[in-house]
Order: sequence, then structure tokens, then C-alpha cells
Amino acid sequence: MTVLIIGGSGFLGTELVRQAASAGHPVAATFATKPNNIRQVAWHALDLRDPDRIEALVAEVKPRVVVNAASGGADWAVTAEGPVRVAMATARHGSHLVHVSSDAVFSGTHVHYDESSLPDPITPYGAAKAAAETGVRLVHPRAAVARTSLIIGNRRSQHVALVHDLAAGTRSGALFTDDIRCPVHITDLAAALLEIATRDLSGVHHLAGPDALSRHQLGVLIAQRDGLDATRLPAGLRAHSAQPGALDVRLDSRTTQSTLRTRLRGAHQFLTAGTANRLARR
Repeated sequence: MTVLIIGGSGFLGTELVRQAASAGHPVAATFATKPNNIRQVAWHALDLRDPDRIEALVAEVKPRVVVNAASGGADWAVTAEGPVRVAMATARHGSHLVHVSSDAVFSGTHVHYDESSLPDPITPYGAAKAAAETGVRLVHPRAAVARTSLIIGNRRSQHVALVHDLAAGTRSGALFTDDIRCPVHITDLAAALLEIATRDLSGVHHLAGPDALSRHQLGVLIAQRDGLDATRLPAGLRAHSAQPGALDVRLDSRTTQSTLRTRLRGAHQFLTAGTANRLARR
């Protein structure tokens, strides 16, 4: 069963490629600027703004399943339109598709969001992700849309990198105490996405951890895990900042979790375990 990972050189994509290859699947992956150095993977350059290239790639690779983990920020052509082009090509060639979406599709007005909740984005990025969800499900009705939250792992995670930079004083800014999310560990997320892909599950799925934390609380846990001085992490309020975004968005993943073998750990579990392992090595 050939697995194609769109955005395979990114943070999440790299873990998807690693796990799929470790499971013995033939793996193809795409990159926007340069490929990764993971062996036994066929790498392909891909621009999601190019529908002909997407069509040619899917026709060449003939993947059984495709996971789209590409990230284009608020670039509408990449983040909103690109996934729809992928969905059209995979539908034509009979490939199962898992499209990775985000809790940014929600405004935070209702705080708790399950798989039946309708998107109501308030940022350009959230609007692009919401548009992609709609388009993907329209042109590929059997596709799966998997919404996730803050992805935590090593320093390739933008959230972990920010904590390190703030603790070192090499970046300005603050970690918001009023911005609540449900972080997920990258290994759990990748395993869940591949399970959805290989089991041909369709519809909307939520893949976030069970712990709701502010960005500052999360930063403190990361600092403790990584041996940083958590007292050096500046705190602030998103409500008082110029940065747009929802305040409190808690993905309820219980329905999805009940269908999966993969367990999604909470941040307290996977970050505290990391702290214990670091202390044990001393």
C-alpha cells in the first residue's frame, strides 16, 4: 500500500513519513523547497498552486492513501485552494484522502467544539482552512478531515522553539494566559492520522489532547521538560495585544478517540514524562 505524504518535509510531514516507512509501507512524499534525508522515500517537488503538477504526481505515484499535511499559512492559493486541487486529483484516481485541518477554523465563541461544530473563523488563516475543509468534502465525499491543535515535539515545533527563544531572551513577545488550546504530541497525531488513512475512515475527526492549557501554561511545561528557566517566560493577554485570534478553543476529541486504537495523550502526560526522563538521565 503506497502512502503519499503531501508536505512531507515539514514538521508533521516528517513524522508521518517516518512512521509510515517504519510500518513497512512504500512511501512517497512532497517538498516545497528541499527534501528530507529520510531513506527509502521517493521525494517529489510540489507546488500546491499547480493543478497539473498535482494531477501528474498522483497519476505517477498511484497512492492507496494520501495525507495532506502541507502548511501555507494565510496564503489562500496554497492553504484554501491547494487542498481542493489535491482532493480532486485523489478522487479521480481512487485514492483515500486525509486532509489535516486546524482548530483555527473556530472563533472561540462556544469554547467547546466537537466534530459536528460548524466553522466560524475570525482570522485569514482560519478562513483559508475552513474553505479547504468545505472544498475537500465537496469534491471528495469519502475523504477524512482531521482537525488538530498545537503540535508539540522537539524544537522543530514552532511552539517549542518560541519557548526556547523567549527563555534565552533572543526573541521578544509573550505567552498568552487567556489563549486556551488542547495541545497534542506529534507522534500521537501522526499515528492517529495514519490510522485514519489506512482504515479508510471518512468524515470529520478531532485529534487533540484532552488537556486544555493556556499558551503560557504550555510554555512552562515545555520549559520544565527541557531544563529551561520557566520564570523567564513573559506572560501577556491576547485580548490586550494586536495579534488577532480566537481566545478559547477546546477541541473535543472524544468521539474520534472512541473509534481509534491510537491514544492521544494530554500535555501534562507527555511533557511531564519528558521531564522525568530528563531528570533520570542526570
